[in-house]
Amino acid sequence: METQKNSKLTKRDIRNVYFRWWMGCELTLNFERYQGLGFCNSFAPCLEKLYGPGEELQKALKRHLEFFNTQAIWGAMIPGAVLAMEEAKASGEDIPDETITSFKTGLMGPMAGIGDALEGGTFMAIVNALGASFAIQGNILGPILIIAYNIFDGFVGNFLFNMGYKMGRQSVSKVLKSGMINKLIQCGSIIGMFMMGALSSSFVKLTTKVKFNINGQMVVIQDTIDQIAPGLLSLGLVFLVFWAIKYKKMSITKLLLILIVFCLVGALIGLF
Repeated sequence: METQKNSKLTKRDIRNVYFRWWMGCELTLNFERYQGLGFCNSFAPCLEKLYGPGEELQKALKRHLEFFNTQAIWGAMIPGAVLAMEEAKASGEDIPDETITSFKTGLMGPMAGIGDALEGGTFMAIVNALGASFAIQGNILGPILIIAYNIFDGFVGNFLFNMGYKMGRQSVSKVLKSGMINKLIQCGSIIGMFMMGALSSSFVKLTTKVKFNINGQMVVIQDTIDQIAPGLLSLGLVFLVFWAIKYKKMSITKLLLILIVFCLVGALIGLF
C-alpha cells in the first residue's frame, strides 16, 4: 500500500509524529500497555487532523492505546507504516480496525528482536564501553561520543520511520525478507567481538604475586608467564567467564559474586 498523493498530512506533521515517538515512547512505559500510551500520544495530533472531532477519532485513539512494545529505533518502521494506513483509512480506503491492530502486534516482536540485537546487544554496548573508557581517563571524548551516537541513532530511526511511511504496510515485511537485516546482524556481531576483545585487553588485568626460591634464585611466576604470552592470565579469565555464561548458563549476578570472592580470597592468601 502506498501513501495517498492527496495527503492531508504535511511533512511537518509526519516529522512531528516521529519526534514524539522518539522522545516519548518510553516515557509512559507501564506494565499494562508498555509503549501503548506513548504510541497514541505520538499519533494524537495527526489523528485529530485526519478524522476531526467525532466517533472515528475516538476509535482511532482507542486502538492505539492498546498494548504495544518494540525497540524504539528499529521499531520506528511500524508507526511509520501505521501512519500511512491511518491516512489511507481516513481518505476512504477500506482498512478494518483489526488490520491496523494486527499489523502492529504482529511485527512489534520481530522488530524488537532485531533492534535489541543490533542496538542494545552490539552498537550501544560498544559505544558505551568506549565512552566509559575515555571518561575514566578524563577525556572529554567520552560523553561527546555517547551523545553523538544517540543523535545519530535518532536519524537512523527517522530514516526507518519514513521508509515505513512511504512503503506502507509492506515495508517491514520487505525489509525482513531482503536479507539485509541478517547481514547487519552478522556485521555487528563481528565488530562487537573485535571491540570486546580490545576492551578486554585494556581493562581486564589479572596478575599473580606467586614466586619460588629455587636453589637460591627467586623465580617470579608472573615474569615467566609474560615471557611466554603477556596477558595470558587475563585472557584465561575472560574465556572462563565466557564459558560460564555460555555453557553453564550462569547468571551475571552469581558470576560477579564468585569473582568478588575469588579476588578477595586470592588477595588474602597472596595469590594476587
